[in-house]
Parts: sequence; structure tokens; C-alpha cells
Amino acid sequence: MTSDDPRVEVLERTVAYDGYFTIIRYRLRHTLFSGGMSRELVRELFERGHAVAVLPYDPARGQVVLIEQFRIGALEVLSHPWLLEPVAGIIEPGESAEAVARREALEEAGLELLDLMPACEYFASPGGSTETCQVFIGKVDAIRAGGVHGLADEGEDIRVHVMALDEALHAIDQRRIRVASTIVALQWLALHRAEIEARWT
Repeated sequence: MTSDDPRVEVLERTVAYDGYFTIIRYRLRHTLFSGGMSRELVRELFERGHAVAVLPYDPARGQVVLIEQFRIGALEVLSHPWLLEPVAGIIEPGESAEAVARREALEEAGLELLDLMPACEYFASPGGSTETCQVFIGKVDAIRAGGVHGLADEGEDIRVHVMALDEALHAIDQRRIRVASTIVALQWLALHRAEIEARWT
């Protein structure tokens, strides 16, 4: 969807690539904070849909459940391109964010969510992508978590990890956790931990 903001003048919008993802090329100008209009800009925009991330949390044990899987985006950057993440998935047409959270928790971690609390929403990389991520905290019984999961027909090979919330937060400082959705979800949970535990225990 193209913005109807009058401060943005779209001169041309073309589809540069249309496959599993879509890339749209814009020629545009926009108003400047100092007044007047910018020069003509060319920008490519990556369209991949909108995502949901859910951090499974066991309030009785103070434990979170994270998943580990191979990520192509880390291949050129890290010597070990397997990353720790929350459960996540893309919202399909006609599907609610809550339904995605529950579906992906089963598919990726083998867990049933006992309750679901909305946390926050953020742009993943607004300099070149439309993708937003809605974050939830999901109540689980962590004693049931473990093993390897994922859909074979989607090439998923996902290992489940259970750790104390404090350990997971420390892993951010140690740079063992480097995925934005993981960091956002863990820090939101840390900020709201008392509220969540009062509701769920």
C-alpha cells in the first residue's frame, strides 16, 4: 500500500522483482524539515509481509523458551549461523496475529500456549522494508519444552532451548543472542515481569 501522506510525492512505483518476496522501486520526493522538497530519491523496498514473534514464558519457573535454527542472513556475518530466537511466523492473508502465535508455537516448539499477552510492535528495518513484527508473551509449561521441531516440507530443523529469564538476558550482554526480535521480547518481558507474573500465577 502506498502512503497517501501529502508530504510525499511518488513520481514512479515499479515492481523490480516478484518472487517469494517482492521488491518495489520508488522514485519520490518528500518535504524537508527545513522547508521545501527533497531532491528526487530512488529507493528499493523489500516486501515480505508482516511477522509475529511470541516468547514462551513459564511464570512459575521463571523460564523462557527459545528456538535455534540456521539463518541465511547470518551466514556471511557469523562463523556459527544458527541463531537463538523466539517462536515466529509470517501472517498469512485472513489470519490473525494471535492465530499465528499459537500455530507457530506448536510447529516450531511443540508447545501449546496457555495464555497470550500482547507486548509491542516494531518495524524490523524501516530503511528498506515494510515488515513489522507484533510481539507477544505466551504462557507455557516449560517442563514440556524440548527436542527438535519444525515442518519438514519447509526445510525447518529447529532445536528448543529452555533457560532462566535472567540467563537469557545475560546472553544478550554476552552477544550470544543477536536477533532483534529475541532482544525486544526478552527486554519487554524483563520490564513487565512483575505484572505478567501477577496475572499468570
